Formats: sequence, structure tokens, C-alpha cells
Amino acid sequence: MTERWPDIPYDCWKDSCATLHLWTQIVGKYRLARTPWINHSWHATFYVTPRGLTTCSIPAGDRSAQFDFDFVEHQLIGSLDDGARDVLPLRPMTVADFYERFLVMTDRLGVRTKIHGAPNEVSDPIPFEHDTVHGSYDAETVNRFWRALVQIDRVLKEFRTSFLGKVSPVHLFWGSFDLAVTRFSGRRAPLHPGGIPALPDAVTREAYSHEVSSAGFWPGGGPVDYPAFYSYAYPAPDGFSAENVTPGDAFFDEKAGEFILPYDAVRNASDPDGVLLDFLESTYDAAASLANWDRTSLECPRGRVGVPRAV
Repeated sequence: MTERWPDIPYDCWKDSCATLHLWTQIVGKYRLARTPWINHSWHATFYVTPRGLTTCSIPAGDRSAQFDFDFVEHQLIGSLDDGARDVLPLRPMTVADFYERFLVMTDRLGVRTKIHGAPNEVSDPIPFEHDTVHGSYDAETVNRFWRALVQIDRVLKEFRTSFLGKVSPVHLFWGSFDLAVTRFSGRRAPLHPGGIPALPDAVTREAYSHEVSSAGFWPGGGPVDYPAFYSYAYPAPDGFSAENVTPGDAFFDEKAGEFILPYDAVRNASDPDGVLLDFLESTYDAAASLANWDRTSLECPRGRVGVPRAV
């Protein structure tokens, strides 16, 4: 627990990662089914906590529910505003088993809700109730992944403070299983072509309705088979892929259409925060400059604790 930027090689936990990804989809879909739509699907995400991930408060009629993945004691905790509480231990089990046990948990709490029963944004999705393929859960590596998220969440939140325009929370999307923060220029974007596996085009097009510069972190298994930070622009301005960004380990991945920085380049640096902030700032600078964002109106100095922003 003392290693602030833990080693999280994807090959060592890819089976557990795939299983955890699907478990979060099940719980995330509960929040999705209960919450009125918010722009860019911000109503469906998870947030990093000092113990794991949380849905935060979810409307349940005139009640309020919350589900928390605890990666210290390895349990899913369901809580209601009336004090009711239920616990589902996290251990190796199939997605089908987890799905059934989660539904039983919501029954016991009295807040069961019909959810969409198949994964999104994964190739060859298996309905949750039939998925006996994914069932790994290595508690130690899941804990290491969460501890990496704690550090990444902290740095992304610092990066977020230097933008006055519309900017997303720092949140984890359970569809693509990435921790992300997104800045908006304020201008409409061209209609997105869609085509993301197992995701309705209407959802994709609403998510990309406006011009963005977005950055975040994948544990692996997406465009790259190792943990990495990414940064992209939509629409990508002319010349974006050819920009020289920093640090030196960063590069543009043509297949992904994004700048990539390996997690290990940050973890092994003498100043991990500085290296990651450098990547976030330089890739945003490339997107905003090439696309002629109104940077004077949108940007401000990075926030400081206890110091109001000067106006």
C-alpha cells in the first residue's frame, strides 16, 4: 500500500480486468436505468474513492441508492438513504453469477430495476446471464489497479482546474473502462459516424455533439495491450497527429487515432505528476491551437488550494 504508482502490467491481470470490466457494466447499467440523461452520458459513470469506485447517489423512486466497489476489503456495498445495506463479496465468480447476485442484492434492498442485459463497447458481447467465460478475480492486482487510479484521478483533477469552459468531471466510463476528463471548445461538432461496437449510434453522436479535447487512462486491452494514457481531439484538426508533444515517450497511434503515453513512463519517472501533466497540457495545446479554440476565454492558471481564482 506504500507504492504510490504501482506496477500494473496488463498481461498479469487481463483476465481479472475483463471480468471486473463486465461487473462494472452491470452496476453501471443500474445507474443508467435509474438516472435522467445528462449530456455526454455523464449520468452513468463511476468515480474513484479512497477505497475503490462509487456510483454516487442514484434516484430510486423517492429513495436514494448507492453502490460502492471496495477494493480494500473486496466487496460490493449497496446502501440506501434509510440505512439499509447489503454486501456482495468480490471473489472469483462468473459474470453470470455476479449478475444474479447483484439482482438478488437489489431485491433485498427493495430497489430492483430492469437493466439492459448485455455488455456495451466490447467485441462479441455475451449476455450477462449467460457469461460463464469471464470469472477471474485476483484481489491483489485489482487493488493495485485501483491504487493507480487514485493517483491518476488526483492528477487529472489538477489538470481540470486550469480550464474555465465546459469540462467534464473526472470519471470512469464502464463501457470503454477508462478514466477520463474532457474539455469542450463550446462549438458544435460534425455528426459522429458512430460504429462503436455494441453501442447505439445515438449515444455516440450525443457524446460527441460538441468539439472536444479528451484525455484519460486505460488499463490495457483497448487500442494498446499495456496500461497507457491517451489524448485525442474530436474532430481532429488538420496536422494534429504530426504535432510534437511531450514527454519524449509519447507518440501518436495511427490505429487508435490518439496520442499515447505508456503508464510505465509516468510510473518510473522521478516526477510522475509532472510527466503526466506535461502530456495532458501538451496534447491539449496541440488540439486547441490547431483548432483555433478561444483559449483566452477558456483557460486560466492552474488552481491552488485555498486561493480564489483572480478575476
